Amino acid sequence: MSSMFGRPRGANAISAANERNHHAHIPECNIALLGLRGSGKSEDTYASEEVVDHIPVMVKVMDTADQDGPVTCERYLYWAHAFMVIYSIDNKRSFEGCQLYLDVLSRHMKESRHDYPVLLLGNKLDIERYRQVSKTEGSSLATSYGCLFHEVSACQDFEAVQMVFHEAVRQVRREAERHLPVRPLYITEEKAPINLSAATPLPAKHSLATLAPLSAANYREIPSVAQAKLVTVKSSRAQSKRKAPTLTLLKGFKIF
Repeated sequence: MSSMFGRPRGANAISAANERNHHAHIPECNIALLGLRGSGKSEDTYASEEVVDHIPVMVKVMDTADQDGPVTCERYLYWAHAFMVIYSIDNKRSFEGCQLYLDVLSRHMKESRHDYPVLLLGNKLDIERYRQVSKTEGSSLATSYGCLFHEVSACQDFEAVQMVFHEAVRQVRREAERHLPVRPLYITEEKAPINLSAATPLPAKHSLATLAPLSAANYREIPSVAQAKLVTVKSSRAQSKRKAPTLTLLKGFKIF
């Protein structure tokens, strides 16, 4: 599958110094392909420069090919940013082996306390007539492990395979954004409370930001609602013979 998507990283493929310098500034995304032999994989490592959502990325793919299940997992667990667990829809045994890899990945994420994107892929969709694993079975297994699910044909549908790799890159980017440090919106500084007992003149020009908060003594000068009385005040003595507008206040409150 990866040979269709990328290109081998052999001595003749990526060995020139100028090519290494060209890719030095491009971010990398490492993807490990896991699964039993017979699921449409090969044992090799590939690299391909892709553009995902208008952003260039160097996609490096490690294509493993285990015979009977996960072995020497360390070679890819601490290398990859995302994992694709692959089975062949015409091979029930390859599908059953996927659970072994999903268990390994689940333990790895629990121990490392980090979530890595995982995709479950059903390969060889072009031989639908020989299907042994239904799409429902694949979807159900993916749901139980909380990973994405796709069915593809690596030998016939390049665009579908490329779409899956691009989706893995997007998932890696989202996971990286979730772990970015959050900068505080405001920086506060602890200061000693201001003593209001001594009268301190206010500057000629001041704003609300320069006024100190009310002390407990200031709060006690304000009467409670139960002690306040309603008072009606005429707006103007010259208008007393007419029906002048009135202002209802709570007695004891000051008007500034």
